[in-house]
Amino acid sequence: MTKKNNELSLEQREELLRILEARFEKNMNRHKGLEWAKVQAKLEANTEKLWSLNEMEATGGEPDVIGHDKKTGEYIFYDCSAESPKGRRSVCYDREALESRKKHKPENNAIDMAAAMGIELLTEEQYRELQKLEKFDMKTSSWVQTPVNIRKLGGAIFCDCRYDTVFVYHNGADSYYAARGFRGSVKV
Repeated sequence: MTKKNNELSLEQREELLRILEARFEKNMNRHKGLEWAKVQAKLEANTEKLWSLNEMEATGGEPDVIGHDKKTGEYIFYDCSAESPKGRRSVCYDREALESRKKHKPENNAIDMAAAMGIELLTEEQYRELQKLEKFDMKTSSWVQTPVNIRKLGGAIFCDCRYDTVFVYHNGADSYYAARGFRGSVKV
């Protein structure tokens, strides 16, 4: 999935805005006190970010507003699918990990996919924030941004939610599983 043309047609923009508005209205607990009209105005003024949200949607992320940065005026979207997005699973952590595999290489890696989509992997802190809204990844797990010192040693970290608790685990960055993907964020 490489970033070729980040322009959506008018029809695609309208359809995505309908989907995002319906999700926004259905899940007000994620963004108390925010108004869709203001979010929509920001989206319509920033078509590149709208394209990134479309990529999140197309890969099963179900992006939704989870906050508003009062300093920058930006709205913060996270992937809010119940489980790690289906279109982003079975990937290792980054390109270095992908290239280090001798056999059974996955098709892609989380860091490159996120960059191509114009989004960032959630940090551990952001993942924990997301879990305060409702429970996610109760059957799957999601790669999160890995501290440099862990990555230098060949590892990467991922999170999930089990037993009403967020767990942070480690794995070799070159590992990949059908039930592990990644969640992203974008600010508009």
